[in-house]
Amino acid sequence: MIQLLFLVIFGEGVMAFLLLVKIGLLRDLVIKSLDQLKMGKGPATVKTIAGTMFVILLSNLMSIVKIQNKGAKLGTMSPMDQVLWRTHLLEASLIGFTLFLGFLIDRVHHYLQKLINLRRNKGSSKEEFESLKNEMTNLKEKEEKSSKEIKLLSESLKKIKFESEEKDKRIETAESHVASLQKQAADLLLEYDRLLEENQNLQAQTLRH
Repeated sequence: MIQLLFLVIFGEGVMAFLLLVKIGLLRDLVIKSLDQLKMGKGPATVKTIAGTMFVILLSNLMSIVKIQNKGAKLGTMSPMDQVLWRTHLLEASLIGFTLFLGFLIDRVHHYLQKLINLRRNKGSSKEEFESLKNEMTNLKEKEEKSSKEIKLLSESLKKIKFESEEKDKRIETAESHVASLQKQAADLLLEYDRLLEENQNLQAQTLRH
């Protein structure tokens, strides 16, 4: 039993070392193995192993107390009782240290999983941020393009409006000129009629004489 506990402690120590120090793919392999144990896919679940060892620890502690009580009653411990007491004490110490290492490995594994998830989320968030940044850049470029097009359209409208106003002014000037010509033509027509009438009167007077 003691040799087995030393072997378990050695294994746990190696596992804890590999979790704390990354050596190639060994950390990933240990994490996957612990994941399988916690999900009950291994040869024995973590709770079963820990529960069994805790029961053995309690049994050893009870044996230690019994031997001490027996020695207290007799006033001294027999050589056999001393050997048993030391054996149970060593086993209890080794089991306690084994449970402590197991708890330490469990916590390190838990926080490593959190760290891995945070890194994954960070990478995903970084990709989303880059995507949003690109979208914002595209929107800004489209906005600048639209602004330039609106500016060009505004200038075109101003030019068309100015040309329209110039044409209106020319039309008004032409209409005024036409009206002036029409008035002059009417005046000339009246003058022509007057002169024609005078000419006719003169001719009539000449014929009479």
